[in-house]
Amino acid sequence: MGVYLVIIDETEEARKALHFAMRWAQTSGGSVQILAIVQPQNFNAFGGVQATIEQEARDRAEAIATSAAGNVYSESGKMPAIAVKVGEANRIVRDYLAENPDVIALVLGAAAEGPSGPMVTHFSAHTGSLPCPLVILPGGISIEDVDRIAGA
Repeated sequence: MGVYLVIIDETEEARKALHFAMRWAQTSGGSVQILAIVQPQNFNAFGGVQATIEQEARDRAEAIATSAAGNVYSESGKMPAIAVKVGEANRIVRDYLAENPDVIALVLGAAAEGPSGPMVTHFSAHTGSLPCPLVILPGGISIEDVDRIAGA
């Protein structure tokens, strides 16, 4: 038993990674942790405006994570844990893994077309320093294949 960590956003590849982690957790008796990351804003507006922009970004990330968790619950009957963090994504994930030794896999999805996203690029280049295995789902994989592989 262990925890499968999925970084969630609005992309199809993140949804496939979550689906894979959910199926894998069902097969192994594990659980899923959803981590939504809010990137810090690169500009400074007047205090109230800046705070509003940052809160809207956090609210959106929470809504995406909550919706994803609801989908997992409706499919598996198990509610995943949710965390929303603000900051630089690579650092947040590394810190999260260091603080949660029960995570047995970081599950990411690659885009079906074009270059890999920044998280896939970063972590695939640093797999040797991760405390757990990195699983990268190919973007073109079908849900049927995800189910077949995760259930094996």
